Amino acid sequence: MERGASAVKIVQGSGQPADAPAHITIRGLSKQFNGAVVYDRLDLDIPRGKFVSVFGPNGCGKSTLINMIAGLIPIDAGEIFFAGKTLKEIKFGYVFQNYREALFPWLRSIDNIEYPLKHMSLPKAERRARVERLVEHLGVKIDLQRYPYELSGGQQQLISIMRALVVEPEVLFLDEPFSALDYEMTLFMREQLQRIFQETGTTMVLVSHDLEEAVYLADRILLLSRRPARVADFPRNEAPRPRTDETLSDAGFVQLKAHCLEVFQREVRKG
Repeated sequence: MERGASAVKIVQGSGQPADAPAHITIRGLSKQFNGAVVYDRLDLDIPRGKFVSVFGPNGCGKSTLINMIAGLIPIDAGEIFFAGKTLKEIKFGYVFQNYREALFPWLRSIDNIEYPLKHMSLPKAERRARVERLVEHLGVKIDLQRYPYELSGGQQQLISIMRALVVEPEVLFLDEPFSALDYEMTLFMREQLQRIFQETGTTMVLVSHDLEEAVYLADRILLLSRRPARVADFPRNEAPRPRTDETLSDAGFVQLKAHCLEVFQREVRKG
């Protein structure tokens, strides 16, 4: 078999293969802002235990989609279920784009990580034990007694990711989490996120404005059209993990990235 050829399997639309049960089921999702239709009866299945990237034209509703799934903004119509459960019945984590505003500057890093556990009314000893287990599991070397403003941007975003993971979420949403980082930190955080995904097996949904990043990290790339947004394509990336710099020049990766770019440009031209 040609090197990298197995990395490309194009799956049209939102249907899932039989071996990938849906974790998030979306049916008839509709949303408008000031009369502008963003989604009109969208149907989508996001598979369990997979890393899904969301990519599409500017303003198509990428962040709006995960914000609706996470319950941060209301939907106008439709239904969203998590393996048959509602949002209130599951635990999820959310990593925001602006890590500086997402963390509480008056709390030490360890207290920032513990915050959602405190909100869940867990005893202090259990909160601290959970954080310690997570730190050990991920091999984090950051001094958690320091305040966020004493840490680098990448370290602050890692604290944000740990805060989202400490609740042991079924789903982790990430809204362009690296866009405010420099290139060196972006590369570092991509590898950290990939390692966390491999370690935890959590279903992850990433909004990205970087096509190479979206393809590199994901098992599935959700390509959206212009408004009203629909699923333009939902191809798979079956490149083995951990992915490295060599993955970027692999024939299968290059072919898949080119396919996603073609779909993206087609949708942009429609506008």
